[in-house]
Amino acid sequence: MGEIEDNDFSLNISRYVSTAEPEVEIDLSATHTELADIEKQIQESTAKHNAFLKELGLSPLPAPDR
Repeated sequence: MGEIEDNDFSLNISRYVSTAEPEVEIDLSATHTELADIEKQIQESTAKHNAFLKELGLSPLPAPDR
């Protein structure tokens, strides 16, 4: 009751209960490793795809700008 009195008898829930959600922690090292692996997979897949295109006599996919 004392806390309610200290808050001018306000019964607003946000005065007594926090609704804030904690921020999600991001492991930057793991994320970087995951992105590097994905980039490697993209390069390998593009090279494989271009080999198939070459066999078919078609133009290869353009190399990504790096």
